Amino acid sequence: MSDQKRLFLLDAYALIFRGYYALIKNPRITSSGMDTSAIYGFMNSLFDVIKREQPDHLAVAFDKGGSVERTEMFGEYKANRDETPEAIRIAVPYIQDILKAMKIPVVELEGYEADDLIGTLAKQAEKEGYKTFMVTPDKDFGQLVSENIFMYRPARMGNGIEIWGIPEIQKRFGVKRPEQVIDYLGMMGDASDNIPGLPGVGDKTAKKFLEQFDSLEGLLANTDQLKGKMKEKVEANAELGRLSRKLAEIKTDCEVTFDPEDFEMCEPDAEKVQEIFESLEFRRLKEQFIKIFSGEAATTAQVTSTKTAKEEAKVAGSGQFTLFGGNPADAAATIKDVNSRKTIADVSHLYQLVKEGMATELFIKNLMSQPSVCFDTETTSINPLEAELVGIAFSWSAGKGYYMAFPEDKSEAMQLIEKLRPFFEAEEIEKIGQNLKYDIKVLQNYNINVKGELFDTMLAHYLINPDMRHNMDVLAETYLNYTPVSITELIGKKGKNQLSMRQVPIEKQTEYAVEDADITYQLAQHFRPELKEANTTKLFEEIEVPLLRVLAAMEQEGINLDQEFLNKLSVELDTDIKSLETNIYEQAGEEFNIGSPKQLGEILFGKMKLVDKPKKTKTGQFSTSEDVLSYLAKDHEIIKNVLDYRGLAKLKSTYVDALPNEVQKETGRVHTDYMQTVAATGRLSSNNPNLQNIPIRTERGRQVRKAFIPRDENYVLLAADYSQIELRIIAALSEENTMISAFKNGEDIHASTASKVFNVPINEVTREQRSNAKTVNFGIIYGVSAFGLSNQTDLSRTEAKELIETYYKTYPKLRNYMSDQVEFARENGYVQTVLRRRRYLKDINSGNQVVRGAAERNAVNAPIQGSAADIIKIAMINIHNKLTKGNYKTKMLLQVHDELVFDCHKDELDEMKTLIKHEMENAYKMDVPLDVEVGVGQNWLEAH
Repeated sequence: MSDQKRLFLLDAYALIFRGYYALIKNPRITSSGMDTSAIYGFMNSLFDVIKREQPDHLAVAFDKGGSVERTEMFGEYKANRDETPEAIRIAVPYIQDILKAMKIPVVELEGYEADDLIGTLAKQAEKEGYKTFMVTPDKDFGQLVSENIFMYRPARMGNGIEIWGIPEIQKRFGVKRPEQVIDYLGMMGDASDNIPGLPGVGDKTAKKFLEQFDSLEGLLANTDQLKGKMKEKVEANAELGRLSRKLAEIKTDCEVTFDPEDFEMCEPDAEKVQEIFESLEFRRLKEQFIKIFSGEAATTAQVTSTKTAKEEAKVAGSGQFTLFGGNPADAAATIKDVNSRKTIADVSHLYQLVKEGMATELFIKNLMSQPSVCFDTETTSINPLEAELVGIAFSWSAGKGYYMAFPEDKSEAMQLIEKLRPFFEAEEIEKIGQNLKYDIKVLQNYNINVKGELFDTMLAHYLINPDMRHNMDVLAETYLNYTPVSITELIGKKGKNQLSMRQVPIEKQTEYAVEDADITYQLAQHFRPELKEANTTKLFEEIEVPLLRVLAAMEQEGINLDQEFLNKLSVELDTDIKSLETNIYEQAGEEFNIGSPKQLGEILFGKMKLVDKPKKTKTGQFSTSEDVLSYLAKDHEIIKNVLDYRGLAKLKSTYVDALPNEVQKETGRVHTDYMQTVAATGRLSSNNPNLQNIPIRTERGRQVRKAFIPRDENYVLLAADYSQIELRIIAALSEENTMISAFKNGEDIHASTASKVFNVPINEVTREQRSNAKTVNFGIIYGVSAFGLSNQTDLSRTEAKELIETYYKTYPKLRNYMSDQVEFARENGYVQTVLRRRRYLKDINSGNQVVRGAAERNAVNAPIQGSAADIIKIAMINIHNKLTKGNYKTKMLLQVHDELVFDCHKDELDEMKTLIKHEMENAYKMDVPLDVEVGVGQNWLEAH
């Protein structure tokens, strides 16, 4: 064994967040009601490192105030992150107290991130001859890896580790040298930190560029070797790429110093540590602490690593001397890791490959006799439109299953799938799966329509716990205490060396695929009673599962795109953006980087002094956020121009230039992917590309919709949109008679509201009064305040406050309903929609007023927004069934919030207008009638 000293540096917040979310389903709550999940999760990670590695030196690095330098460079850095959960904010002081009692140094520096502190210390320690292990799941640390610096990536709750040295970084990122990870991140960006990267450059392209040009600067210096749109994008966004690289680079020159004496592991204040653990009710952690620091802890915990056990010992030093003297041979080496999960190696199972001939015939006969079967497809691509079948796994009993491998030859594959057609089309056999929409779309490529009842474990869990993640690995670990084989163990990480599933030996294919089917089958049995307990079985069986088939059909259909129109629009936008740039420079009296929040703030508020007391960020620079500038835009032409500039630049990069890249070669159409399990409210989300966020409030934004066109000259686009559905729902749920009457009488609801709150006849309501009433009508649903209303209107804060108070007096039942919803949430921990879809609100009784206020607003909004989502889902199912049963040529293409878009055959136009309007307006009956507006056109904008 090498006697080289080892330093372990823990990335505190990364481990705290990971520990917290690992326990999100079953949080640790003390008898006083305190959520200690984040503390518990972090301490598990810390103890796991100490037990496994018995380190010589160790420290924990914390962020403090965020990176001032990065925020100054790019104001939107990490701006996409949600507010830190209260349980984590509460946890940090406790964790630091525990570390202090354990005499483990806490490293933090105002205005710096833990990444930079760890980077600086790691490089200093390397110069002093130390091996350093950066304990973090954050892949960005790969740039720091060297011969003596490693990434130490702990798995969830102490279940195994991965150690990444230079070979692992080379394989993971497709680089020759670890420092190229900075260029990789500069090219493709980092969504978690809101680093933009180069538009259109993803993982695969970044790796290709690095192989070809070696660095970001190498790429930018040789753009003449690029072609088409990619060349234009890279050249146009060169500075964005350079900025992204700077943002991604971890600093190694912070004002912190590695002092071996300060970082050396030493005897903890055991009494103080145990006292804190007792106050937090950490009985098991207290026992672990006593075992570890009395020399009784095991040093042979299971390691899941990219290296062999022998290599692991050489690198990480497992099995060295115990922390404070003594030999590990004297330790209790058989103590079981309380957090260990079972794997395929631990459980008895029978996974069989179904061979050709008689074995296949017998298998299918057995298959056809089952009432319920889980199946899972293995394919060549995650894109179902181009995926080919490699195999299908089946399971109908825990621990058992079968795998049928498919030949690469398409005609032979078609012959084999025909033998399975009776099973897939058997109405009497329930089909179970995880994300069945994908499997259904793959099988449709082989002309197989999956019939019979469906049970999708991903959808089931979404209804049981909508705020948690729903992928199979997480579900297996959470509910079955089981860790499935990772796909990367079979085919490797992404990159040019990644295998196709076809290249994996058939024995490994069988084990991997059948395990997925087996685990999914077991999860289904676990979730059935939980659906019943949550009273969501009906919602699952009658809405979410039928919708799965509807969405599969819509996604396969896709929509036609006028790429020539978008190319012209891109040129026009370039002209508009340059014109705005010129105007802004003239108004500012100098040229500067409009995209830099720091430079923009200095111009607007430092040089031009447009306001007396400008708002500042926590780092001390002038705030140029959207809400700040929007408030000032009406009084300052330069700010209006800046907002227009931002809007056009985003429109161009996000939609106008990006949409043509989303056209599928096989179909010539754009196929978005609708996600049922993302939004906790029940709304669908659109991805690859996102067609739900195309701007419609500006003229240029609306023009993007012109690019979506009918299939051919025999079709038109038909758009059907619910009118004010959320207001109608809140009127019905609150039983607010005045509002209900206005809707029933077909009145303009905003004019009607204005008439009542301003006490004027409805025919004398001014445009401004109606506009203010409209803002309140919609704002009430989202808990608008007097401050918020005054920002959105020309009203003063006092006038806004009076208007809201008058509004509630006018609609007293509405206010009572909102109070009742909050009270229901306090007592039950959730609210629900008209179809009993639940939204859990764990912060509803929080002691933090800001956090509690957000939960209270959700208590009012979630049932309204969720009910609207439920209703349009019913309409989609009913319309799809009518179109299918009637064998119509018209197809449903898109769902965008409260709107449905159809490719409507001209011969069916009149019939479709009536059918679609009727089904949407009668999807759900309330005291308030639903109203749908139908439009037709040669493009989406014209139809809308």
